[in-house]
Amino acid sequence: MIPIGQELPQALRQLIPWLALGHGIFHGGLLLLFYYQGWLGRRIRQERLAGAAPPLTAVHRHRRNGPRLALLCLLGFAAGPFIVLLNWGRIGVYPIHLFLGTAIILTVGGAYFLSRRIKVGDSAWRAWHRRLGIIILLLYPLQVLLGLGILL
Repeated sequence: MIPIGQELPQALRQLIPWLALGHGIFHGGLLLLFYYQGWLGRRIRQERLAGAAPPLTAVHRHRRNGPRLALLCLLGFAAGPFIVLLNWGRIGVYPIHLFLGTAIILTVGGAYFLSRRIKVGDSAWRAWHRRLGIIILLLYPLQVLLGLGILL
């Protein structure tokens, strides 16, 4: 059986390395945006625990950017298997990268859905949202490093 990647027109085959590079750059940018999002969340938490008024600009940005980041992360994740499928004809070529990407997507989705349950005052959902956010910030750099290993 000939993999689908060998049946592609030459012009499309030449685009695959550029698509992979774009995928990596996109996720490198998302990594920075997720760290900014985490910084905003930490700042909001510090003010709340200190009993001060919430930093409204930070709250607004955190709430506005969260769903956007989740959507961008999902789109970037979907691009990865698509590029691998074009190149190799199957998805499981880089199983660790795929597994970690899936874990990140599930964690981002969980953080997003938990954020919808957070209410004013003390909420257990807020603590779980924070934990998932920390997990995202721990997994994402590993994923980017794995991706760099694939590209280089």
